[in-house]
Amino acid sequence: MHDAPSQPNPPLGLAALAPFEHRLFSLLWLTWLMANVSMWMNDVAAAWLMTSIAPSPLWVALVQTAATLPVFLLGLPSGALADTLDRRRYFLATQLWIAAVALVMCTFIMLDAMTPGWLLALVFANGIGLAMRWPVFAALVPELVPRQQLPQALALNGVSMNASRIIGPLLAGAIIATLGSAWVFLLNAVLACVSALIIWRWRRDQPASPLGREPFFSAMRVGWQYVSQSPRLLVVYLHIALFFFHSTALIALLPLLALRVEGGNAATFTLLLATMGSGAIISALFLPRIRQTLSRDTVVWSGSALQSLAMIIMALSASLWSSIAAMFLAGMAWIATANSLSVSAQMSLPDWVRARGMAVYQMAIMGGAACGAAFWGVVASWTDVHWSVGIAALSGLTAVTLAQRFVRERGLIDDLTPAQAWPAPATPAAPVPGRVVVCIDYQIDPTQADAFRTLMQDSRRSRLRMGALEWELWQDAADPGHFVERIIDENWNEHLRRFDRVTASDVALRERKLAFHMGESPPKVTRFLLHPF
Repeated sequence: MHDAPSQPNPPLGLAALAPFEHRLFSLLWLTWLMANVSMWMNDVAAAWLMTSIAPSPLWVALVQTAATLPVFLLGLPSGALADTLDRRRYFLATQLWIAAVALVMCTFIMLDAMTPGWLLALVFANGIGLAMRWPVFAALVPELVPRQQLPQALALNGVSMNASRIIGPLLAGAIIATLGSAWVFLLNAVLACVSALIIWRWRRDQPASPLGREPFFSAMRVGWQYVSQSPRLLVVYLHIALFFFHSTALIALLPLLALRVEGGNAATFTLLLATMGSGAIISALFLPRIRQTLSRDTVVWSGSALQSLAMIIMALSASLWSSIAAMFLAGMAWIATANSLSVSAQMSLPDWVRARGMAVYQMAIMGGAACGAAFWGVVASWTDVHWSVGIAALSGLTAVTLAQRFVRERGLIDDLTPAQAWPAPATPAAPVPGRVVVCIDYQIDPTQADAFRTLMQDSRRSRLRMGALEWELWQDAADPGHFVERIIDENWNEHLRRFDRVTASDVALRERKLAFHMGESPPKVTRFLLHPF
């Protein structure tokens, strides 16, 4: 599916735009742009509508919570579906859901039946569509570009998000001022339908597995196990959650901050959002060069510091021009931080679990944003909007600094290249529909027992990431050099799936374990079928 890779060391601008050489990526990027324009129009119209029907800081901030909470709650289920269903059809269904919700919101406004409660409920329903579509799109991108262009492709997705941050608010503001909020949601429905049409016309071959579709609940369990047993992913999730928990104070309270700017109104709100998008687009063009010169942790810390500076300016100044400058800086900080962590997450995930892993990444973002919006809205109610944003700025930089100081990635970077290193076992004539217990016998030098047990912790993480239900290490009480690695799989099919998920890192780990084993023959492997009674 990949086209020829781009030429080495292209100029800065061409390097950033190289993924557009691939037609399918360009098509999906356009679809994503329209989807994000619709999302920002919805957010702007909903937030501004709330300022007119319930203008308290808490109600306004809860709009952001309602928009992001579904992604936190439904991220893993949507990722499991995206990894097990036809991704094209699934993406199509999410767009139709968003169109239907937009039409309902339009109807409520036209009937003058919108209340704060109904508005939050419908924003939440729209967020369900966003929760379901994001993991499938994130999983599709690596299919469309070569691996070396993945960072640029993800940066361009950020450009799409932030171009929509310009187009969406400006369109929404113009429509609200001339026609009313109902027409914003009507246009959202139209854009969602156009996106659905583009996806419908795309012909994608869905790879079939000889083992059939992975069961939904099993897919969720395996997805959660993969991320929970991946220390590098957990560090990325922590950093992105901390960043969005604090930085979302600016977005959640921006409608009220805009009103306090000199001459502030709906146009001021849309202008500030558009300015933030402009900063992100400019920043994205320089990200390839930045990644070549700075480490990821440096980029993340610098982005957090820039975000905090922008928030402090917004908290202290009521000048329109200083607010525009602050939002431009915030946009630059947002994409630099989010893109750096997104690339780290994508590079730490094999394709078979990519949607689930990126769903948890998005859960970390939206969980942080949802909790942050509600928390900083409460702080604003107790104190003041400006105090809330200022405190969030200072605490955000402090939290990221402490996280980088005390919670760091350790060990070697995994090589996730698929490796058909050893054949799957033959299926029994009459496999039992219950669990499979695998026992691997090692005979090692007893003086090396401590080192072997330490290495087997890596084996435990590897087995659980690949989908094993349980893992144990037994040591013979009478023979200290005799160890048995015991692995339990949910059933025979799930046992076979583990052979399809082996990577080069797993092969290297196996060689390290075999180096401890004594004897001419390899460790004995015995498989038991657990009969239910």
